Amino acid sequence: MANLYIGTSGWAYPTWKPAFYPEKLAQKKFLNCYASKLNAVEVNYTFRQLVKETTVQNWIAETPDHFRFTIKAHQVLTHIKRLKDTAEFLQRFLTPLEALERAGRLGPILFQLPPNFKADQSVLSEFLKTLPRTVRAAVEFRHESWFSSPMPSDPTPMDATSNTLRERNIALCVAETEDRNTPDILTADYAYYRYRKPTYTAEERHAMLERIQEHLAAGRDVYAYFKHEETPEGALYAVDLQQAVHKK
Repeated sequence: MANLYIGTSGWAYPTWKPAFYPEKLAQKKFLNCYASKLNAVEVNYTFRQLVKETTVQNWIAETPDHFRFTIKAHQVLTHIKRLKDTAEFLQRFLTPLEALERAGRLGPILFQLPPNFKADQSVLSEFLKTLPRTVRAAVEFRHESWFSSPMPSDPTPMDATSNTLRERNIALCVAETEDRNTPDILTADYAYYRYRKPTYTAEERHAMLERIQEHLAAGRDVYAYFKHEETPEGALYAVDLQQAVHKK
C-alpha cells in the first residue's frame, strides 16, 4: 500500500506556538509533538554538518515507527565537489544514516544542486551510480539547462535528465517556489515534492491533493515537504493536506 509522507523542512521553531505547538511545550519535546501530527520531516541542517549517530538514535526514539526522515545531502557533495570524486565523503555522510535505514525510518536523500550547476548528464549519471541501490534519493535542479534549451529549435534536455534519473530509479524533486517551478515529471516509483511558496490558495492545495491521490492510486509513495518559516503556515498546510488524503 502506498503512503503519503508529509511534513516541513524542519521542526525546531518556537514561533509555531500556539498554532502548531502548545504554548508551554519545551523545545526538547518539539520533535515528539511534531511526529504526533505529521509523519515525515526533511532535515536541512545536514547540508552544513554531518549528523551524529547519537542524534539519529534520539530521532528514532522520539518518533513512531511509521515516521520518516528525509536528509538533505551535505554541501561538500553538491556545492563543493559538485558530484565529482565524492566516494569517500559520500560514505562519511551515509554511515550515520545506516541506523535510520535499519530501522526502516530513512526517507529519500535530497541532493539540491546549486543554481549555477549547469546540466551535465555524464557527471550526474556517474554520481548516481555510487549511491546504494537500497537508498531512495531525489535531485533538485536549479539551473534551467537541465530542463530547457537556449534555442527553441533545440530538443529539450528534459528527456535526457529524466532518463538519467530513471536509470537509477531516482526521483526528480518537483520544487515549487515564487520564482521557479520544476516540471512535474515522474522518474521513479515514488514522488518527491517541495512546496516552497510562503502561502497557497485553497485551489492550489486542492491541485496538490489531486496529484498526490493520483500517485497513491498508482501505488507510489509520495514525499511532500512545505517550506519551513518562522510562521507555522507550512506545518498547518501539511496537516490539512494529510487529513484530506485520509478522508478520501
